[in-house]
Amino acid sequence: MLKKIVLGLVVAGVVLFAVGASRPASFRVERTTSIKAPPAKVFALIDEFRQWSLWSPWEKLDPAMKRTYSGPARGSGAGYAWEGNDQVGTGRMTIADSKAPSQVSIDLAFEKPFEARNQAEFTLRPDGDGTSVTWAMFGPSPLLARVMGLFFSMDAMIGKDFEAGLANLKAVAEQ
Repeated sequence: MLKKIVLGLVVAGVVLFAVGASRPASFRVERTTSIKAPPAKVFALIDEFRQWSLWSPWEKLDPAMKRTYSGPARGSGAGYAWEGNDQVGTGRMTIADSKAPSQVSIDLAFEKPFEARNQAEFTLRPDGDGTSVTWAMFGPSPLLARVMGLFFSMDAMIGKDFEAGLANLKAVAEQ
């Protein structure tokens, strides 16, 4: 009986990894909102990491989070590192490319609670008397992440944070 149980678990594990391996090797999470403010005003809130404390959904999860800024205050080369509780973890962001007032591309390096290297991108487009803002994150999806994706939706987990962040950004920019 024990042999059957062990064999069943091994087969289930192999099937689980095989199904996970068949999933896409990369991911993309994206959310969009409309903000009644000009692109330049919204861009300024994204292109300078010190402004993120006004709208980032993760800033409120750990008021004691340690923040370090490096490089220029804004634009390409600006850096932001954080070290916080289990909800925000540890990592750093660097603005890789900044095209005022339409796009900010960011290199992300997460260290805790897990290591990952991803990209984030904010795209701003004039939309009538306001701005359409799209926040996206994308990167590789290693095998373990693909297997975990069978049980946890990256889009649902991160998407909620993006929605909250965009709502906060909207509130700040429309003041």
